[in-house]
Amino acid sequence: MLEQYRTVRSPGSREVVIRKSRFIGHVMPVENEEEAAQFIENIKRQHWNATHNCSAYMIGERDEIQRQSDDGEPSGTAGKPILEVIRSQNVKNVAIVVTRYFGGIMLGAGGLIRAYTDGAVLALEAGEVITRVLRREVWVEIDYTWLGKVENELRGRGIQTGETLFTDKVTLLCLPRNDEGDTFMAWITDLTQGQALVTEGRRLYYSEGE
Repeated sequence: MLEQYRTVRSPGSREVVIRKSRFIGHVMPVENEEEAAQFIENIKRQHWNATHNCSAYMIGERDEIQRQSDDGEPSGTAGKPILEVIRSQNVKNVAIVVTRYFGGIMLGAGGLIRAYTDGAVLALEAGEVITRVLRREVWVEIDYTWLGKVENELRGRGIQTGETLFTDKVTLLCLPRNDEGDTFMAWITDLTQGQALVTEGRRLYYSEGE
């Protein structure tokens, strides 16, 4: 698993008018090719009367899946520029569709490339590019007498935390970066003089700052 990667936070869309043609960039975070294909199909149904719905997506830890479609525009003037934006912005697991409503003025190959590039950039801005960080869930069970010290130390070290469970003891969900997980568990054991019950959980991606 990647220690971190860039993607978009949520679906989004944004529009620009270029020489009377409307270009609407749509973006969606996707985990697999089926989700990407479904997103593209949904946009095509929504904009069934558009002149073109051109698309591209890139999926996988090593960007193994890359697809593009000019959807009737001259070859290389739409899908490829959209895919190049995804690559140049260093994002993955995203699908972009740029919808065009023709305004009556021909743009030429260079104009189309610029227009679809702009549409893709606007789509990414609308979806908000974020960094997702691989974190390790570490459950730390302690006596109440340790709570204040442990919380202060966690804040001081900038360790992200999740829920806290209060029973006869206190259980804190700590979320160190995956590559710092082993060091963190050794540190928390030292801090509590071996009195904490430390249990390792899942590895999950969280948005940076989440």
